[in-house]
Amino acid sequence: MREAENELRDLEAAVAIVTFEAGPLAEAYLEETALPWPLLLDRERTLYHAYGMLHARNWDLYGPSSLWLYLKLLSKGRRLRRPGSDVHQRGGDVLIDPVGTVRLHHVGSGPADRPSVASILDRVRHGAAPS
Repeated sequence: MREAENELRDLEAAVAIVTFEAGPLAEAYLEETALPWPLLLDRERTLYHAYGMLHARNWDLYGPSSLWLYLKLLSKGRRLRRPGSDVHQRGGDVLIDPVGTVRLHHVGSGPADRPSVASILDRVRHGAAPS
């Protein structure tokens, strides 16, 4: 999303990052990424549960697609961070339009399963129908 920061601003799209982690892990993430968006804390995982982001299986976390993602990141010189307190917590992406309609609801099957930035931008630009 970072590479689309200017376009998101031009489209007047508000971005927020939600995490259940607090303290040093969250602080390190903010420092490492220097993202311009707010980091919201959901200790009770209310949003995670509301959007069906429950627990992942070990295969989802350590299967071929995840290992491939980690290898690609390492080949680009990225350092892998230590996992947080709950590596099985699924993540995802939710896009909500200004009137509250969910336009994108993607529950990741593992760390490598994310919609492309281009597909998210396309939905922001065109207000695509919910999926």
